[in-house]
Amino acid sequence: MNRIALSFACPPTQRLRASLMCSRVVTRVVRRWVGALATAGICGVGGIGGIGLASAATLAADSGAPAAQMQVSTRAAPAPSARDSAQSTLQALSRAHAAVVGVQVRAAEGARSADTLGRARSGTGVIIDAEGLVLTIGYLILEADQVQIITQDERTVPARVVAYDLATGFGLVRPLAPLKAIAPAPLGSLDSVKAGDIVMAVVGGEDGDVDNTYLVSKRSFSGYWEYHIESALFTSPPLQSGGGNHSGAALFNQRGELVGIGSLFVADAVGQAERFGLRMPGNMFVPVDLLKPILREMEQTGTSRLSRRPWLGLTSSDQGGRVQVVRVAPDSPAQGAGLKSGDVVLAIDGTKVSSLESFYKALWQRTDPEGEVQLTILQGSDVKTLTLRAVDRMRTLIKPSGV
Repeated sequence: MNRIALSFACPPTQRLRASLMCSRVVTRVVRRWVGALATAGICGVGGIGGIGLASAATLAADSGAPAAQMQVSTRAAPAPSARDSAQSTLQALSRAHAAVVGVQVRAAEGARSADTLGRARSGTGVIIDAEGLVLTIGYLILEADQVQIITQDERTVPARVVAYDLATGFGLVRPLAPLKAIAPAPLGSLDSVKAGDIVMAVVGGEDGDVDNTYLVSKRSFSGYWEYHIESALFTSPPLQSGGGNHSGAALFNQRGELVGIGSLFVADAVGQAERFGLRMPGNMFVPVDLLKPILREMEQTGTSRLSRRPWLGLTSSDQGGRVQVVRVAPDSPAQGAGLKSGDVVLAIDGTKVSSLESFYKALWQRTDPEGEVQLTILQGSDVKTLTLRAVDRMRTLIKPSGV
């Protein structure tokens, strides 16, 4: 993973690269971020083509590199307050980046999730407390029997799964050995970012890097895998770092606060394709606002009470005001009841549904996660009412040791 040092002095590590390499990394990221912030009218600096923050000599002095190596603008330095503001921003982003790690996972033999996610998985995590607790996306660690954390100085540290929360999609892992001298990332909030803001996305692991991207939308999200959250963050363009590996990618605001965890690629990040016929690809991030109320519960119980809810085993999609079945999970309640790909869900317990959101909310409002559910469906040209016995999804998964 690139050792991105956004502050103006490269911090010492066990495997610090040569000072020239470090200064080049500093230069690349300084130009990328300060230029981008300047374009957005932040910090009172010049455009992307040149930093305009200070002379090359000043930057070289701060970073320990000769001015010729910095390749930056030699415009006159702005007022000290602008320079201080820019340096404060970059130092905050440097600290944020340092808290990002890679996560490598192997799922247990016989894991149901291996059919869709594979057994060998890799992604990103973020250290969020002083004891090294790592926040990542839950599906990455689902049914894991081996977890390793890859630090930015290329150490491989074994870890254990602490929690998986079905309702939010978050996962927690804890290293089995200390992660020395890595400060946790502070948690931000949805309110700290708005559409149009430049945000920093970081992918961990050996091929990790930093991406500049833009927040383009904040709205609810319904997933095809029986998943819904009331608020999600959407960014564009899509992540390129790590081959575009968005799983657990860290999203930071301009104060270096963690605001979201990467979940998936989306074809329409803005959410206006139906209205305007224009799709803007990007990524969806789960906001950390959803973590704060349940973090302690997750650490203590391995999940949250909201994750104990009915599961049918359907993969579905919104199709013009209808809920259409795309796939039926093997050995699921839906398969047992005779649902098939192509069926259309019309109602649940007599309540009409016209979207994934209305379908899921009607399903999850029941208190018994393993009670009977009546689905009215359109199968071919026939309207049928099927009775299913839902199951608690958490009971169908192989539980990692330690949870």
